[in-house]
Amino acid sequence: MYYTYIIYSKAIDKYYIGSCENVEKRLDDHLNSRSTYTKVAKDWEIKYFEVFETRSAAFQREQQIKKMKSRKYIENLIVSKN
Repeated sequence: MYYTYIIYSKAIDKYYIGSCENVEKRLDDHLNSRSTYTKVAKDWEIKYFEVFETRSAAFQREQQIKKMKSRKYIENLIVSKN
């Protein structure tokens, strides 16, 4: 399985959208400065994820969310999942 995920840092009030095969391992990468964009904060937490059967489907969804360029869209996704 592959995932499209959204993580959030309260310290910098930012969301990050990504895709991966293992969400927990990827979160650990973000928390331990193994990702360039997210190394500025140490409090990332998973707020949302979707599951896909292929890497390409997960990546396409990641790009679709990023293309929206909308914090409101991201926050609506998170609220709708809860």
